[in-house]
Formats: sequence, structure tokens, C-alpha cells
Amino acid sequence: QVQLVESGGGLVQAGGSLRLSCAASGRTVSRFVMGWFRQAPGKEREFVAAKRWSGGSTSYADSVKGRFTISRDIIKDTVYLEMNSLKPEDTAVYYCAAAGPIATIPSRPHEYDYWGQGTQVTVSS
Repeated sequence: QVQLVESGGGLVQAGGSLRLSCAASGRTVSRFVMGWFRQAPGKEREFVAAKRWSGGSTSYADSVKGRFTISRDIIKDTVYLEMNSLKPEDTAVYYCAAAGPIATIPSRPHEYDYWGQGTQVTVSS
């Protein structure tokens, strides 16, 4: 089992920045892919970004490319989502997820095995 705990959400004005954190514990995630998803009210959960824990491969949704960056700290067992130039349409509950061991970089929610509880991000206009 893998436990994921997100933090760092909040209220920010459009154009601002936030950094989300996801602390992983339990089973080792060295062969996992770590992902971020978001879900706005009345909408389906959507892929934001993912990164192979071992390094290298990353993937981003087109809507966040150039604005968001996913990274990880191996020592702290933590994955981050740095969000810049935030827009009101980025408002959602953001979830951290883990998939693996897996060879690909999945982008669909059902491909992920473990989920955090979510953290709210609200961007005001």
C-alpha cells in the first residue's frame, strides 16, 4: 500500500503561483509513476501532469504546458506541482496519484492505483 498526502492548496489571484506537495509513504515508489489530476465542480477528473519517480520521463496536459512543473524529492519521498501563471479555469480540487510498477506514463484516472485526499486550489479573477 502507498499512502499519499497532499498539501499546499489555497486561494490565489490570477497570474499568481502555488506549489502543491504530495508526501508518499508505505510501499516504495521507486518504480512508480506519480501523477497529478484535478477535478472542478461538475466536471470529470482530468490529467494534469505525471513523472516517473526514477527520473526522466514527464508528461503534461496541453492546458498546463509551460505553466506547471512536476518534480520530486527522492530524499523526502515527495512530489511537487509548481503552478505558475494561474488562471481562474485552474480552479479545482487537485489530487496526487501513484501508478505502478508500470512502464508507461498513464494519463487516465483508472490507470492509477493510489490516491491522496485532494487539496483545493481556487484562482480568483
